[in-house]
Amino acid sequence: MRDYERLAFQHAPDATLILADRVILRASLRVEAVFGWTPKELEGQSIRVLYPGQTDYELIGERARKAMQAAPVYRDERFMRRKDGQVVWMEGHGTALDPEDPQRLAVWTYRPLESEGPTGALTPTERRIARYLVNGFTSKEIALAMGSSPRTVEVHRANMIRKMGVRNSFELVSRLLAAVG
Repeated sequence: MRDYERLAFQHAPDATLILADRVILRASLRVEAVFGWTPKELEGQSIRVLYPGQTDYELIGERARKAMQAAPVYRDERFMRRKDGQVVWMEGHGTALDPEDPQRLAVWTYRPLESEGPTGALTPTERRIARYLVNGFTSKEIALAMGSSPRTVEVHRANMIRKMGVRNSFELVSRLLAAVG
């Protein structure tokens, strides 16, 4: 790779990863600001480390694989996990260097989104509570962090369940984590 190409990759404005069979070969410098990992910490690891759970890793991976066989660039929005364990909403773009086998060698970019993903119908307070829920906080912990009562958090959670069309908190969190744009 020529020096300017190396510089362009290393200093790309979005977190950029080169993957082979879903293993990170190279990571740009921006991954540290976006994910909290240094490039050296990520290189050689499975991309799985950046997903909230195994199901997310499998479902999104399969969806992206199929889409990259059909079109040159795949784009979605999804939750991803930072080194500190925080789950954040990201925009991802991927392109396969071999459309017949998109996961053999691919380039991915990630950018945190300001919006809270699939929570667009929710109020700002409900979106804030949703962020805590997907990060595993209890109602008491959320109330403490937000300076409110656990009952207030429960009322907001009930409204979120109704708005998102789910039956319970487990389905709410599952829906938030599984949602892609």
